[in-house]
Amino acid sequence: MPKAKPEMRIIFIPIVLLFIVFLILPLAVLFIRSFETGQGYSVSNYLTILADQEIRESIGNSMKVSGVTALITTVLAFILAYSIHCTRIYRPLKSIIRTGILIPMLLPTITYGFAIMYSFGNQGLITKIFGRNLFEIYGFNGLLIGYVIYTLPSAFLLIHNSFKYIDKKFIVVSKLMGDGTLRSFMNTIVRPLWGTLGGAFVLSFILSFTDFGIPASVGGTYNVVATQLYQVMLGAIPDFNNGAVIAVLMLIPAAFGVVLLTYLEKFNFHYDKVTEIEMIRNKGRDSVLGLISSVILIGLLAVFAVMFVAPLMIGYPYDLTFTFKHFVDVFQSSDLINVYKNSLLVAGLTAIVGTIVAYAAAIINVRTPVKGKATFDILSMVTNTVPGMVLGLSYLLLFNNSSLKGTFTILVLCTLVHYFTTPYLMAKNSLAKMNPSWETTAELLGDSWLQTIRRVILPNSASTVIEMVSYYFINAMVTISGIIFLVTAQTSVVASKIKELQHFAKFNEVFVLSILIFCTNLIIKLLGDYLQKRQSNSR
Repeated sequence: MPKAKPEMRIIFIPIVLLFIVFLILPLAVLFIRSFETGQGYSVSNYLTILADQEIRESIGNSMKVSGVTALITTVLAFILAYSIHCTRIYRPLKSIIRTGILIPMLLPTITYGFAIMYSFGNQGLITKIFGRNLFEIYGFNGLLIGYVIYTLPSAFLLIHNSFKYIDKKFIVVSKLMGDGTLRSFMNTIVRPLWGTLGGAFVLSFILSFTDFGIPASVGGTYNVVATQLYQVMLGAIPDFNNGAVIAVLMLIPAAFGVVLLTYLEKFNFHYDKVTEIEMIRNKGRDSVLGLISSVILIGLLAVFAVMFVAPLMIGYPYDLTFTFKHFVDVFQSSDLINVYKNSLLVAGLTAIVGTIVAYAAAIINVRTPVKGKATFDILSMVTNTVPGMVLGLSYLLLFNNSSLKGTFTILVLCTLVHYFTTPYLMAKNSLAKMNPSWETTAELLGDSWLQTIRRVILPNSASTVIEMVSYYFINAMVTISGIIFLVTAQTSVVASKIKELQHFAKFNEVFVLSILIFCTNLIIKLLGDYLQKRQSNSR
């Protein structure tokens, strides 16, 4: 590794300053404002909030529905990942499961709620198929379905990735040693994944606890903490100080989750070598797990089927005459098209700038001796802990009277910081696997550090960079929690516009806009996969 050079510090300092101004300072202001009262600073805001029965019930509701969601999601994600890695079910079915389970990630969470309403409501598509209402969709049931759909892809990816490092040879050895099915399953599958399963539970819990989109659409009178924060901040009489208190309280489960994840890390262990073996065919096991996995996937995707059907009818579910009218209306509406263009602008800028920042931070950390480089690891932990709504509220409090208020810049910066952790870790893992002596060799050959980055490091991590761009773009297109306090009429994006259209019951426009987001994200995803595959083939 080369000695610290001026250009390394020139890159290091602006990135650190960026996070000080757009992460640390806003959170500090939020924390201070939570103690501010008309008579100075005290804990009276906290006492007032905690004495409010409605807010206490909201926190309890959030804990309850998030806990049940996390449990269900972890079990379903495990079944799906186990079916892919430890069975001999039909290979194309495995590919369909792997791809299909990620589809909800291409849509904003607020759309989930409307899809649930049009699927399970009195005149919903699934209600018509069964001939009766299956359950009350508003409140706990609707939230539970929405949260499971929302968190299942993330939990699946986590467990699916860990399954790649399970040595299946030990399953065979366990059988040969005479272990029973349950004992073998626990020792060779569950035990190595114990930390990951705990991580999936924590991740699902935090995502559910802090999401705003789903309760905004299908929460009904079942208040959760995210909707309480929205009402306090954007209600008839906004109360910034009490809003700050609720936001700080929202940080507690997330911080506790990080501590728990750190503790669960010690349960993870790694094999020196992973043996690639094909599982022994078992018709009973394969049939049952293939059927269960198919039912899970069909159930998940069936909720979204109505989203593609309703806008093609004149007045679903009462007038089922086919029409393109709703699509034409949206494309002729300059307001809605401008909102879509705003989304593309914010997502594009976030993808470009965010990837540059995350990649540069990872390079400084992994491939330079700059003092203080571990700061980026701490910052990535903080951004991973702070919910989007809390970050957005912090920006509102700090930048409310600045020139950044109501600009696209603040939307881009908020989204960049909010989703920093995953792209940063992608780049860090990729750069850490490269030969550590490349810079030294290049220096001996006369190349500068920046030339080495451009000619050697960057081309070798091109696949990861493509994945980072795709990740940032897709998440910027669907996010609503982080930007709901920051958008204005001029900077409104599709996800926030959907929230506005809800008040006027314009669900056809909601679904058309959702399809636009879905198609855009699908194109980006497929393009990213194609470029990654081409990059892989060219090496």
